[in-house]
Amino acid sequence: MMPARNPLEAHLTHLADALPPYRRFEPLLARWGAALAQHLTAGGRLLVAGNGGSAAEAQHLTAELVGKLREDRQPLSAIALHAETSALTAIGNDYGYEEVFARQVRAHGRPDDVLLLLSTSGGSANLLAAARAGRQAGLRCWAFTGPAPNPLADACHEALAVDCPDSQVVQELHLVSSHLLCEYVERAMAEQPAVAAYVAPVVPAASDAPAVGPVRAGVEVVLDGGAGRPVEA
Repeated sequence: MMPARNPLEAHLTHLADALPPYRRFEPLLARWGAALAQHLTAGGRLLVAGNGGSAAEAQHLTAELVGKLREDRQPLSAIALHAETSALTAIGNDYGYEEVFARQVRAHGRPDDVLLLLSTSGGSANLLAAARAGRQAGLRCWAFTGPAPNPLADACHEALAVDCPDSQVVQELHLVSSHLLCEYVERAMAEQPAVAAYVAPVVPAASDAPAVGPVRAGVEVVLDGGAGRPVEA
């Protein structure tokens, strides 16, 4: 009987097996990155959502877009719907957990905006409801999922479906996908002259603040309708 592999070897084997088929997504990520760069630099918005670990990865993606991945550039509008905790809990309480993302999509999404939904299973009811709401509102709906076919991949216009039965490996390659997507966004932005010339605003240091006159303490009282001299208290 063969001895059981240790967890590290088992995990790395699953990851190694998933990498060759993952390489086929390079054209998709490059195309998505170019589309996002064009839409977001023109004032459009990316909405993202996920549950559990996928929520953390979706929020990682928005942080890279609002901030930066490598070089400084124009900040981009990207919102993680699950991070809006007051709205999330209010909607869940009033409408049910299935609606926590769909209602926010209807509130924030505009035609031609992009909705990206992350799920290892591809079967989360609240993400499926969000995809339906996004399509009804005219958003472009994309998904990061586990193996296809799955309901979420079918509900979206396009999907990056990682071909691996191990959900941990799927999440790890979703993180790789987020980094690559940001990489392609920034590469496409660098090719746009107006965006490439972006200069971050400079916040003046305290020593650069404009000079002001002396500050008077107390109350000034004007006598005789302004004819008298002010008396300082």
